[in-house]
This record gives sequence, C-alpha cells and structure tokens, in this order.
Amino acid sequence: MLERYFLRPATLDRLRGSWLGDPLERYVSWLSEHGYAARNVFHRVPLVMQFGTFAQARAAQTLADLPAHVDSFVEYWIDRRDRRRQVRPTREALRKEIRGPIEQFLRVVLPDFKGRGRSRRRRPLPFPTIMPAFLTYLREERGLRDATIEHYRFHLEALGTYLIRLELLQPAALSPVVLSGFITDTSSGLAKTSIRDRCGVLRVFLRYLRRERHVPQDLSQAVGAPQTHRLSGIPRAVTWEEVRRMLAQVDRRTVVGRRDYAILLLLVTYGLRGREVAALMLDDVDWRNDRLHIPQRKGGHSTTYPLSPIVGNAILDYVQHGRPTTPDRHLFFRVVAPLTPATMNVIGCVAAQHLRAAGVRVPRLGSHTLRHTCVQRLVDAGLSLKVIGDYVGHRHPSSTQIYSKVDVETLRAVACGDGEEIV
Repeated sequence: MLERYFLRPATLDRLRGSWLGDPLERYVSWLSEHGYAARNVFHRVPLVMQFGTFAQARAAQTLADLPAHVDSFVEYWIDRRDRRRQVRPTREALRKEIRGPIEQFLRVVLPDFKGRGRSRRRRPLPFPTIMPAFLTYLREERGLRDATIEHYRFHLEALGTYLIRLELLQPAALSPVVLSGFITDTSSGLAKTSIRDRCGVLRVFLRYLRRERHVPQDLSQAVGAPQTHRLSGIPRAVTWEEVRRMLAQVDRRTVVGRRDYAILLLLVTYGLRGREVAALMLDDVDWRNDRLHIPQRKGGHSTTYPLSPIVGNAILDYVQHGRPTTPDRHLFFRVVAPLTPATMNVIGCVAAQHLRAAGVRVPRLGSHTLRHTCVQRLVDAGLSLKVIGDYVGHRHPSSTQIYSKVDVETLRAVACGDGEEIV
C-alpha cells in the first residue's frame, strides 16, 4: 500500500526498512480503507516516522513501549518546530494536531490502546472506590442499558466535581445540607425535567450507599425533586410546507446530499428515532418485498413498514452513488474520513442543519423534530392515538397522549359542542 502514495524507491526503502515498517504499512492500508485523502497520508506518515525515531532513541524496542513516549514527543515536536509561538491556545491546538495522528496510529497497531481521542473529557465521579460496583449494580441488578448508565454518569460527574470542590471525599461526609447545596448550585440553566432526573439519579445512588452500609442512614428522602406534570408541553412539530421546503433545499447532486435526503425522508415518513436510523443495516431493506424492517426499537420490539417508493428510491440512489464500498453492513456512513457508520448524533445534526437551512425556527431542532412532525401528520389524518403509537413504536399508550393536545379537529368539536359525545 505504501507504493500507492510514495513513488521514489529510496523513500519506500526508508519507510519499509525502519523498525515501524510493517505497522506503518498496516496504518496506511487502514487510512486508505477509511477514505483518507492522499494529503492526509502525506501528513501522517512522516509524523509517525519521526515519532518512531524519537521513541527508539529513548529505549523503545517494541510497539508496546510506544504509548509511554506520546506526551514527551508532542512537547518535543512543538518546542522544536514552534519555538517562537508561546501563546497557550496556539500550543494547545498544535498538541491536538500532533497527538491525533500518533494516537490514531497506535489504535490501529495496538488493539488495546485507547488514548485520549476526541471523546468528551470525563469529569471525576464521586467516591472512586465505590463507583465501579455501583455501575455494575445498575447494569446487572437493575438491567439498565449503556445509554441509561451514561445518563447516570453525567449527573454523578456533576456530584463528584461538587464534592471535590468542597473537599468532601468520603461518603460519611454527605448530609442533607450538602445534598441540598449540590442541587441548588448545579441546577442553574437546567430544565425542570433535567433537575427532576438529577434528583432521581441522586436518590438511587444514596439508596445504594445505604444498602452497602457506606453511610449510616438513608439520605434519599432529603432530596426533593421539583414538581413536574405529564403532558404539560406541546410537541415541537413543524408544518408540512416547512418539510417540503427542507427537502427541496437538499443538493442531491452531492454524496452528502444524497445521504441526507434519504435520512430526512426516513425520519419524516416513518417517525423513526435518530438511533434507529443510525442502526439501519443494508439487510433491513427488503427490496424484493418492498419492506423496511426496524429491529431493536426502544420498547424492545421490532417493526416492519411498507417501503415507500420515494424513500426506497432515495436509499437506492445513496447506496449506488454515495455509500462507500466497505464490508460493514451499516446503511449510512460519514462522508469525511474516517468513513465510519453514522451515529445518532450525526443523524440529529443532519436534521438540524437542513431545518435551519430551510429557515425553520423551533426550539431544539433535531431528528425528534421530524418524528413529532410525522406524528402530527398522522393526527391530522384522523388516525387514532393507538394506531399512531403502534406506527412510531411507542412502548406505552401514555406516550402518545400528548399528541391529543394538537388534535385540532377533536379539540374544536369539544369547544363547539357540549362535550357529551366526547365523554
């Protein structure tokens, strides 16, 4: 694979003759398979070579020795190449620019290497010796999914940061005053429902601490959540004219346009969740019988829809003229390197981007905006809430009840009549 990018025999001999020759060949093959442009290969390969020379000069003999030299190489490279620029933001940007390719190389050649990556920086969790057992309790005893456990982590990280600031490092230091202060100080800017969720997570954690006898009494009763009411909001749907405007502005002459058009049609036609669109596989589209299969929905069930000709043609156009050639069976992929499967965050960003481009202005634009719009369309068509709930994959009928607030025709009948027929 190296000869695809480097033509001079002397350069190829130098690369292959280095102690990182075989791992470098694997890395370049990985870059090519994941859609990286030649200019990215030309930037990364010399950097990895410099890193290998640097590490070898400091007694590195095997690939397993390389991770210990990443930090020192990054600082060495910046000091050697950029002595004149001492502004901290510039140096931080350079650190990311150098660390990224080096850690990417190590992740390819060392399967167990994680590195810092671009993931969200973790805040400290409270009581590190207790937390692993609590997370195991959530997963194994309460049966929570990984996404729900991440939700717990988000709120517990806020608690950990707060306790470290107060220098309270032991569970015995917890008290109603401390817990009240935590909720008060960290809830600024959160919606009532988010504060309610934070209080719920905190109560579960406090009951666990009491069960395991880490605290002398159950403090969960000291955490009071704000009063919230079901069905108090209104679904954030957009009009069908705005949907048409959104679809019309997608440039289907480009790869990203063909992908986004298929994604938007799936969201607004079937009311799918962003996670469900991201999880679609090629095998979920039954072309022979014109069916679309949605497995592993939020409620733990699956749904099969008739494949709309418009949606089917959009998917086919993307698969034939946009989807990368890869053994991975996911339907939708990123359009920039690395060409990995699209995540639910990508799906949400696609929906938000095109809604904004169409001039749509509603709170919290995203994939759920189009899901609400699909349901609103079904409500306007006069379908029952039971049928609508089954169509969009609601686990419980109560999840669909909020859409009765936007059933204008039924509400008009209630307002104009005496209400006896409705009752």
